[in-house]
Amino acid sequence: MFENSRAFALSLDTTDELKNFRDRFLFPEFEGEKTLYFTGNSLGLQPKGVKEALQLECDEWARWGVEGHFNAKIPWFSYHEDLSTLSAPIVGAHPHEVVVMNQLTVNLHLLLISFYQPRGKRTKILCEYRPFPSDQYAFASQARLHGLDPEKTVVQMVPRAGEANLRTEDILEKIQELKDELAVVCFGGVNYITGQFFDLEKITQAAHEVGAACGFDLAHAAGNIPLKLHEWNADFACWCSYKYLNSGPGGVSGVFVHEAHHRSNLLKLEGWWGHKKSTRFLMPDAFEPETSADAWQLSNAPVLSMAAHRVSLEVFADARMDRLRKKSIQLTAYLEFVLNEVEKNTGQTLRVLTPTDVNARGCQLSVVVSGKQKSFVNELLALGVMADWREPDVIRLAPVPLYNSFEDIWQLGQRLSSALINAQQ
Repeated sequence: MFENSRAFALSLDTTDELKNFRDRFLFPEFEGEKTLYFTGNSLGLQPKGVKEALQLECDEWARWGVEGHFNAKIPWFSYHEDLSTLSAPIVGAHPHEVVVMNQLTVNLHLLLISFYQPRGKRTKILCEYRPFPSDQYAFASQARLHGLDPEKTVVQMVPRAGEANLRTEDILEKIQELKDELAVVCFGGVNYITGQFFDLEKITQAAHEVGAACGFDLAHAAGNIPLKLHEWNADFACWCSYKYLNSGPGGVSGVFVHEAHHRSNLLKLEGWWGHKKSTRFLMPDAFEPETSADAWQLSNAPVLSMAAHRVSLEVFADARMDRLRKKSIQLTAYLEFVLNEVEKNTGQTLRVLTPTDVNARGCQLSVVVSGKQKSFVNELLALGVMADWREPDVIRLAPVPLYNSFEDIWQLGQRLSSALINAQQ
């Protein structure tokens, strides 16, 4: 049983085996005090080692110039390879199935070039209702590249009337309904508005049963929920690094391509960094791809961005996704309890859109605050709370297990209550 008291929250923090990881991050301050930061689902906090990591690469650049590709302390030529090793456990993949490169939407396009190859009547792309806008734009533009009408090609799964989330059985039924018209299934692993985590294993299996490829945008899932992309047999996936992976604004992205496709004849855009490593600097005329996810690379590594990412990935290696998930379930359950207490104390209805089933959500809770406008998050900021808003009336709150505490959540409840009571006066 939970209690809505500081003493109870502190007791949970005392027994938290991950509590010291909070000290490895820098918190924004508001009027001289650390904010209560609940927007890690939008931009994660900065790990304390980032400045030193960037300084190291600047120093190596100054010392070696172009020779830093091979002589730097961490040679730039192979810099991305360590990131593959560090990223693979986070998404449940083999290191050779993961490559870090570019940004998220660029990578989604590159993967769709390979996996969206409409033939005959098999042209449709299936996604969830209201995926992140970049995904919608990518699907539409990929359809147009093949001379197809996006209105007829991109199919969005809409929840049942009166429901905010999709039912797994409805997704599987839709896949069967589209059947031989379906080319690709591509869902966001966690929907950015509702926070719903989809059953990626069942979706992948159903897509393959009807002959469609299946992949995921894991922007809101990577670093949030343990994933098993290889085991689930997903064909492809991509994710950003600046949300739960805490690697800085616009940080470098990750890509997964299942090893089953590494030696296939899948169409891909060809770039010299995807060429075989052993002969890349011989500058051959013909492209000979690496036999790994590295083949999808176009250009050499953006080392300065990757340096920040490396620091965060090393934190994840220390913390481990299984332990983070255990704490995340507790934190989010406590947040749900505290929100119920706020309702009782203020009379304000707070409707949580996110599923109550812990297996169908990560750490984000999306809360409808009826009658409020975007200015309400500014009222919270004036109380030292950082949250984010999605139109028309949704506040997204994400207690991140790496750096949020149970006391943070209790304090959030107190300040949210104050803001709501003040608004009623």
